[in-house]
Amino acid sequence: MFISVLCELFRMIPAFTPGSRQVLVVVLVAALLLPVGVGTVAGQSFQGAAGTVVVEEGTTYEQVDGVAGAIVVRGTVTGDVSGAAGTIHVTETGVVEGNIEAAAGTVRIDGTVEGNVDVGAGTVEVGETARIGGSLQTGAGYVSIDGTIDGDVRAGAETIAVGQNAVIGGEFRYDAANFERHPDATIEGDVIRDRGLSGTFGPGFGVGFDGFQIPTWASVTYGFLANLLLGALLLFAFPRFSTGVADRVAGEPLKSGGVGLLTLVAVPIALVVLLLTVVGVPLAIVGAIAFAFAIWIGVVYGQYAVGAWVLGQLGRDNRWLALVVGLLGFALLGTVQYLGGFLEFIAFLLGFGALALGLRGSYRSRRDEGESTGRQATLDEVAGDS
Repeated sequence: MFISVLCELFRMIPAFTPGSRQVLVVVLVAALLLPVGVGTVAGQSFQGAAGTVVVEEGTTYEQVDGVAGAIVVRGTVTGDVSGAAGTIHVTETGVVEGNIEAAAGTVRIDGTVEGNVDVGAGTVEVGETARIGGSLQTGAGYVSIDGTIDGDVRAGAETIAVGQNAVIGGEFRYDAANFERHPDATIEGDVIRDRGLSGTFGPGFGVGFDGFQIPTWASVTYGFLANLLLGALLLFAFPRFSTGVADRVAGEPLKSGGVGLLTLVAVPIALVVLLLTVVGVPLAIVGAIAFAFAIWIGVVYGQYAVGAWVLGQLGRDNRWLALVVGLLGFALLGTVQYLGGFLEFIAFLLGFGALALGLRGSYRSRRDEGESTGRQATLDEVAGDS
């Protein structure tokens, strides 16, 4: 099911000829495979995806930038460490001369980071032997600081613990349900509880927004225009498939919604299982990107399908008008607290399920067509336009 959906997603990439589609597939495969091997080239830097990235003691890397199950620095990184990982650990012998900007399940610093540490994580630990030359900015579930930080600390967490060996050269600004500070800890600057810090952290974003929020009307308008553009592309490139999605939602709403919910739960589980295997990491990353894009398509298709159903009740049949009516209606509903979000989610499940059923049906029809001719369908036929 998962592989068939990926095949159908490849079909949904516009191509003028079968030959151009083959070239596109080759380019995509090459682009996906090349980053995986970058860490082995001369210059000792890692960019891409891997199960585990280890900078061994006595080894120097220029940078580490990628997605991995674990990133361990025992040697020296002269630049930045950035990306996403299950665990990021700078050991006692590890040195990062640049910054750490990352998202991870656990971030532990026992060595030296000469720049800033800006991370979002479940757990962030600065050990007794650690030294951060810049500032620490983090949003986490649990933050423990027992080392040296020359700059400021800005942390939002459920629990923050400052140990007896902690030495912080700047201001300590925090928000936490539980804050523990050992009496022997040294904090040179002020200790300030700032309730505005929670939820404002993220790798690459820092904290410098000072409570600025995008106006509701602007975000609604942007979302509507982005969805309208995607919807127009879908209706123009795949008119029959799009009509089939709308018909499926109208004719089998319970089945479409149920399949949408099942797909929404099952695919992430499959991607996590793939991520736990070294060979499955690249496929998991590709699958996650495809899944995220499929979710967006499901949102647009769901709202389009509801718009088509409303027009059908009024005796009108115009897919372009249905797209505008559906997207505009849900954009306005989205401003209604609770109810709007609930209705948007229901429409998404309908569209997402109808999309999954449509892709699966397209794949099966091509497979059956190949079997009816007494031979196996070729890759070109599976990926070709109908």
